[in-house]
Amino acid sequence: MAYEKLELLIDGEFRAGSQGVSEPVYNPATGEVLAEVPHASSDDLDKALAANARVSKEWAQKTPLERQKVIEAAARNLEARFDEIAENLTIEMGKPLAEAKIELQMGIDIARWYGEEGKRVYGRLVASRIPGMTQSVIKSPVGPVIAFVAWNFPCVNVVRKVFGALAAGCPITIKPSEETPGTAIAIGRALTDAGLPAGALNIVFGKPAEVSEHLIKSPIPRKLSFTGSVPVGMHLQKLAADNLIKCTMELGGHSPMMVFDDFDAEKAAEIAVGSKFRNAGQVCVSPTRIMVQESVQDKFVDSFVKRVEAMKVSSGLEDGVNMGPLVGERRLDVMDQFVNDATSNGAELLAGGNRLNKPGYFYAPTVLNNVPKSAMIMNEEPFGPVAPIFTFTDVDEVIDEANRLEFGLAAYAFTHNPAIIEKLSNNVESGMLAINSIVVSTPETPFGGIKHSGYGSEGGIEGLEAFLVTRFISEVH
Repeated sequence: MAYEKLELLIDGEFRAGSQGVSEPVYNPATGEVLAEVPHASSDDLDKALAANARVSKEWAQKTPLERQKVIEAAARNLEARFDEIAENLTIEMGKPLAEAKIELQMGIDIARWYGEEGKRVYGRLVASRIPGMTQSVIKSPVGPVIAFVAWNFPCVNVVRKVFGALAAGCPITIKPSEETPGTAIAIGRALTDAGLPAGALNIVFGKPAEVSEHLIKSPIPRKLSFTGSVPVGMHLQKLAADNLIKCTMELGGHSPMMVFDDFDAEKAAEIAVGSKFRNAGQVCVSPTRIMVQESVQDKFVDSFVKRVEAMKVSSGLEDGVNMGPLVGERRLDVMDQFVNDATSNGAELLAGGNRLNKPGYFYAPTVLNNVPKSAMIMNEEPFGPVAPIFTFTDVDEVIDEANRLEFGLAAYAFTHNPAIIEKLSNNVESGMLAINSIVVSTPETPFGGIKHSGYGSEGGIEGLEAFLVTRFISEVH
């Protein structure tokens, strides 16, 4: 099967960059070059923005039903190429094919949800204190959108922004990751083939800092949506402030998973392993600080380690694989740094802790026990297949630890105690909290963090409203 042809999408045309600059895209399971992704020049970026500006009024004035029909057609186009796109996603990102198919289906579901929810952009009438006056509040498209996304979910990260903007009536220029561009291009083809007006979606690539700065400094964009690291998000927000661009920031996390002694420790371990090592731990909502009540620590850890040691780690295209490679060679050094720092600070290495001796960027799923709070992995987001475990005594202690960091994206808890559930719900500082499950993301629910994990939501009615502005109209009869 051929990898997706990599091109820019500018004003309805798939083409190369005007200056002929490109960079290689690697298969992380082999280290081999898949293709060259073209870079957009400054002139290309200006043409993309101009196309957004030109089509903005046209797309905004389409009825919600007309926009939904285009989105539905695009969803069907993605379904028609489902197996091909999923395989390409695995080839460029590394995750097991089963995970790629789940992600792609999630993306299609999100697209459809946004298309349908776009029909339900409601305003309201407000009773007037002045006789003969009508007061109405309406929601309108914010205008041209720019978006930048990370590489770890090549489909969902793109879909959330593109289809949210389009459903709300906004054109969008998006820069996906240069490491995983093929899936984004496939989404662009699905939309253009569905009849999306030229210029309503532009897809560009290039050096991230140069592209983002050029787009943000333009007076055309009215909305910025970003998925990525905390430092980059803070930098982009500062740039956006110069033009008062409305922002949504979905930033990093360091998610606590709290296992209490009234919950089946082995069942919790089974759920934790599946969640922690999904996408090789390269998930912003991955449980990255696993806290186990001391009376069940040994039982949890034994079960956790046994399951980790049984995992099959190989190319995501192989049958029965549980975990694929990291996205790039640079991530291997980061994993070594986390493990070496933790063990030098007294943590016990129970499994993994090493690179795998095979082509590609593979790291063994790793378990660290009794990790001290001073270890780097307890304070910085690992974004990889390293699981730190430590104990706690009571609910107040674990809440203090969950809230200790500036991250506030997701949190997980396993307990059947109603009093503990209520206390966690009221006091854990995270944008999302899952109790007795790991479900924090569906098309119809808000996805986003608080504190340094960002602000604003993707998904749910909140995700659609991120691309709308509120307007008040008063009329005297």
